Amino acid sequence: MRQTIQHITVEAPARGLVEFTSQVRGFVNDGRIQTGLLTIFCRHTSASLLIQENADASVRRDIERYFATLAPEDASRYEHDAEGPDDMPAHLRTTLTQVQLCVPVERGRMVLGTWQGLYLFEHRREAPPRDIVLHLIGE
Repeated sequence: MRQTIQHITVEAPARGLVEFTSQVRGFVNDGRIQTGLLTIFCRHTSASLLIQENADASVRRDIERYFATLAPEDASRYEHDAEGPDDMPAHLRTTLTQVQLCVPVERGRMVLGTWQGLYLFEHRREAPPRDIVLHLIGE
């Protein structure tokens, strides 16, 4: 059994979904593991990870609008505002999604569906670069 780990940086220009599939694909290709499991972990509490449709941008826009209704920016609703009015809604959105993904690796490639991509779901209006940890284990 072999394993490899790498940190990558994903930057979002604004709130929303940023695809980073190609960065991860490069890591998997360099890992030279034919069969295994890839874990992708976001080291932040105000951004999350999704596997989502990468062909039709309207899907991503609809997801963003939906989450804006679930956890709106509204100072009267939240006690926590240490980093501004979008801070607590960002934490709530992360709670409703996930910070870790697992993707099988077969024949040296991620096993994603035809229209699936890996996304950072940035929940802040102005966010710092996000640190994403990639861990690949297998043979």
